Amino acid sequence: MAKVEAEGRIRKLRDEIRHHERKYYLDNDPQISDAEFDGLMKELERLEAEHPDLRTPDSPTQRVGGAPVEGFPTVLHRSPMLSMDNVYSVEEFGEFVDRLRKLLPGREIAFVAELKIDGLGISVLYRGGLLVRAVTRGDGLRGDDVTSNVRTIRTLPLRIGRTGEVEVRGEVFLPIRTFENINAERERRGEALFANPRNAAAGTIRLLDPREVARRRLDAFLYSLAVDGGEIEGQWASLAALAGLGFKTNPHSRLCRSADEVIAFWRDGAARRDALDYDVDGIVVKVDDLGQRRELGATSKFPRWAVSFKFPARQATTRLRDILLQVGRTGAVTPVADLEPVKLAGTTISRATLHNEDEIRRKDIRVGDVVLVERSGDVIPKIVGPMKERRTGTEKPFVFPDHCPVCRSRLHRPEGEAISRCANPSCPAKLREALLHFAGRRAMDIGGLGEALVDQLLAAGLVGSLADLYALRLEDLAALERMGPKSAQNLLDEIAASKTRDISGFIFGLGLRHVGERLARTLADHFGDVEALSAASAEDLLAVEDVGPVVAESIVFFFAQPENRALLRALREAGLAFRRKAESPEDGARPLAGKTFVLTGALERLTRDEARSAVESLGGAVTDAVSGQTSYLVVGAGPGSKLAKARKLGVPLLSEAEFRKLIGRA
Repeated sequence: MAKVEAEGRIRKLRDEIRHHERKYYLDNDPQISDAEFDGLMKELERLEAEHPDLRTPDSPTQRVGGAPVEGFPTVLHRSPMLSMDNVYSVEEFGEFVDRLRKLLPGREIAFVAELKIDGLGISVLYRGGLLVRAVTRGDGLRGDDVTSNVRTIRTLPLRIGRTGEVEVRGEVFLPIRTFENINAERERRGEALFANPRNAAAGTIRLLDPREVARRRLDAFLYSLAVDGGEIEGQWASLAALAGLGFKTNPHSRLCRSADEVIAFWRDGAARRDALDYDVDGIVVKVDDLGQRRELGATSKFPRWAVSFKFPARQATTRLRDILLQVGRTGAVTPVADLEPVKLAGTTISRATLHNEDEIRRKDIRVGDVVLVERSGDVIPKIVGPMKERRTGTEKPFVFPDHCPVCRSRLHRPEGEAISRCANPSCPAKLREALLHFAGRRAMDIGGLGEALVDQLLAAGLVGSLADLYALRLEDLAALERMGPKSAQNLLDEIAASKTRDISGFIFGLGLRHVGERLARTLADHFGDVEALSAASAEDLLAVEDVGPVVAESIVFFFAQPENRALLRALREAGLAFRRKAESPEDGARPLAGKTFVLTGALERLTRDEARSAVESLGGAVTDAVSGQTSYLVVGAGPGSKLAKARKLGVPLLSEAEFRKLIGRA
């Protein structure tokens, strides 16, 4: 076929295939048989193979890439993908509405209620109408670039009829029928079964081979739309605009003019959930008006204008076969119920949390009891309590041990706490979690050091502490299963590079109790040196912003342990940087050192994360709370209560333009 003729036929085939994809996957109204559809696709594949210069990224043949990818790079979200606060009853939802009315006195508030899909959050970016990037929600600030896998989702168009930059957000999920088929196949092959559709979806989206992802038939509902950085004026209008662009939105959504209408929708959703082909665990309620949402703002964790209204927990009874003990990264020993498998909310439950020793004693839970199990928020199974009237006399009270179940070291339970802990830093269970945390992206960022490899290192006896990572040899690593010389050298290069990571990542990676990523940065800024931090007294630490008595005591306790002091010595001898790098003249000064910024309201030209990065790169810090020590409050559109507090305390205010000018000069 001549090229001109082929070009016309390819164009016609693509249009026809896109039409039938929409009819099949979006409208649930197939117009041709599967065999006819496959015939169109094969003809298109053949013509593109004959004329490879006519193949384009938005062609239906490009949904599934060829070669597996090496890994997923991390991408910073343009604006945070915040999680939502939860309410579990009509009364709690009423309290949420009351808070809105206090913040928006005398105003009418309309809501959009949507079913809450139990899936995996995703952000998809289009430029010039073409799908260019897809990123998982991750920690809300950054996620994994899974573009090649998301392209396999048939309900997501590869091309849209809108130019400029379009970002859509939604939920990727696995239909229940598909989930059951996958588990049936895994059972036939003797493989471990997925616990529920959400776990299966999360595992699928992170598969390194897009061809396998395509076989699993993921789906997606979209709920958020931004065009050239600006949001649509209203959630209901946003859903309509998404549908108009060819995206799949959940048909079970409603514009509600009152709280009573939301409650009616919630009850209706709870009644219909078992008839759906996807998991839902509640409804999402959002203030519809964008102006009101900006006015309401957000806390550091949740938007004030939205809430997740959970359905009532589902319950079942089963027998408690045993109580097992798990040891975490910080040495926390957590009891876990081993249950006779029982079907609950579409999932087979065989494990449930028991929280701690006091909880077992308070509820009088005994091994052999028939217990009532519920899925709290439809996520984490927990035991409500024993069915005491069904006891036979053979049930046995559980005695919490005073030694670690893994390494047999003596357990320590701090006064006033409910959790017993293993203090042995070389405990294999504790060490495994510590290694994974230390190597994580937000800590030392040692790429390639995941669960499977850590298990191999421990099984082979190559690592007995964090410091042993820096003594690994090429020949030892290359001998491990699925490693080889090239992979081994790549890992050694990653480990070597971690020696020069900023000490904030090192402090976070040590796994000090109560010290998260942000506080690790604050401690690094304040002390500038790990040695200085390790020698700090409780009084020294209390002088640091965001450090209270409990945190100070935890840090002092950690560095007082002989085994932890020995670990620091070994890491220092391995060549890790223990202090912030001295700045060379060409690096420039840190003009915002000692300055603390707080952000409120929506910024037009910068995302919160971009503003934070700019300040921190210049030596300053960004915190969530306004105090007398705050240097500046940066005020965007629709500021919240922080503005009034800043004015009361006399904190200097900066507009976004003034803030950009300040960091530009700096």
